[in-house]
Amino acid sequence: QVLGYTPDFVSAAMAPYIKDIHRKGVRVISNAGGINPLACAAALQEVAKKADVDLKIAVVAGDDLMSEKENLKGTGITDLESGRQFPESIHSMNVYLGARPISRALDLGADIVVTGRCVDSGIVLGPLIHSFGWNRDEFDLLAAGSLAGHLIECGAQCTGGIFTDWHAVPDWHNIGFPIVECSSEGDFILSKPPDTGGLISFGTVAEQLVYELGNPRRYLLPDVTCDFSEVSITEIPGFDGGAVKVHGAKGSPPSTFYKVNATYLDGFRATAVCPVGGPKAVQKGKRTAESILQRTRLIFSQLGYEDYSAVNIQVLGSEDTYGPHARRSIDGQGPREAVIWLAVHHKQKEAVEIFSREIAPAGTGMAPGLTGIVGGRPRV
Repeated sequence: QVLGYTPDFVSAAMAPYIKDIHRKGVRVISNAGGINPLACAAALQEVAKKADVDLKIAVVAGDDLMSEKENLKGTGITDLESGRQFPESIHSMNVYLGARPISRALDLGADIVVTGRCVDSGIVLGPLIHSFGWNRDEFDLLAAGSLAGHLIECGAQCTGGIFTDWHAVPDWHNIGFPIVECSSEGDFILSKPPDTGGLISFGTVAEQLVYELGNPRRYLLPDVTCDFSEVSITEIPGFDGGAVKVHGAKGSPPSTFYKVNATYLDGFRATAVCPVGGPKAVQKGKRTAESILQRTRLIFSQLGYEDYSAVNIQVLGSEDTYGPHARRSIDGQGPREAVIWLAVHHKQKEAVEIFSREIAPAGTGMAPGLTGIVGGRPRV
């Protein structure tokens, strides 16, 4: 069943707590609506009805651009890297909306706001605009609210997740998610619940600040263009779990453009992952992967299929991911354990099904030491 929204939001994040959410008057905003926000809202309505609670659910629509497909095709849009034309098989096309529709839904009394595609930071900026009445031209405040959203948009990534000094971060198994408390002036405090794992420090928050920004002086959002180059992050002592104070975001008017995300159907793929043990594991892995491709290409030519449209061979453990900067081992033998990562892409499903079938025979007909296929026969 293709839902088009995130079912876990409904079943795991909302359903078990729906009575508490209602009783305490907590208002919830989520972009879990994906490409089908109306269906997400209907599922939430069902949950509320079952729990016998009355919740006003608002849906932000308007991000779906599929009706504009032909117009956009006519503008001659091409892929900047390959020069390829606008794809025929467009599957979805959505514009990243901003915070204003969210604040408007809250103004109208919504308890839950479900959006389709929107910028992640807008989910925090929306309620701040609603609560503090920030105007469209108060760009420093809009930038500050966007920064608050940007810092917490990846959950535990700002409370010690994937931190450079990972060894200093305790209790990953119970990592605390961030809480942001904002003032109407745009300063905010970032903390996490007491008795949770993770770490809030200058470093963990600064790393998240520069994450996926492009130019930190011109971070483009639908409501504001942000300049985060003068932001200060100050650790606050005495907070159980740690906390920092953040201020100094600057803003200027947004551009006249929206970002659009489109997906298209582009054939079929499968990935085979096979551990290889024993001496010269890397060389055995490479030759095995190449031989599987050689055999399937032979079958393709006999059946009249064209070649793969793309192939990826990596032998994990040989530092393949480092390319020319890989460190080779001293004894010339290499590691005694490696993993073949072999992925293929083809326009026809039948061709990829042949590839999927031809992995297992390598276990008995190629190099010694192929110890299995992770996850079994590759899924097409």
